[in-house]
Amino acid sequence: MPLVPFETLPADSRLWVFGVERSLAEAEQESFLSAVDLFLETWVAHGVPLTCGRDWRWGRFLLVAVDEASAPPSGCSIDAMVGVLRDQEHRLGVRVLDNTQVWFVADGEVQQLSRSEFARLAEEGVVGPDTVVFDNTGTRLKDARLGRWEVPARESWHQKVFFKTSGQPRPV
Repeated sequence: MPLVPFETLPADSRLWVFGVERSLAEAEQESFLSAVDLFLETWVAHGVPLTCGRDWRWGRFLLVAVDEASAPPSGCSIDAMVGVLRDQEHRLGVRVLDNTQVWFVADGEVQQLSRSEFARLAEEGVVGPDTVVFDNTGTRLKDARLGRWEVPARESWHQKVFFKTSGQPRPV
């Protein structure tokens, strides 16, 4: 029973969000998610199965959550998940484990840029406090469920980093 439907996990489940740097073709997406599911079905910490689930959003974001009340993940078990994702990076030729990017929506599409590139767009007024961003720093499933993951920049850490109260960007 370790892999369960994502929506059945408790709100206080531990959460990880991984952004895939480009949209995957349908066959790539199926292969990627199958590899993730195969791992999650057998994911253990110190020999104890982890009750976990995953979701796939916007065709670019893998959300993985673990019910820590059933069994908490260990450092080694988290490393094992990272290893599976690293293998997928190499196999598909995409970055998945890069958490330095700023993820946002422009023209209805998910975009990602370096912090300095996003700061330049903020300075130019191309993006602003109302730009929808993805805050991949949340560590609990409730963050995603309560709408704290996909928000206007003014409602996340992006406001403090990229926009002063006057709407001008801060140095990065």
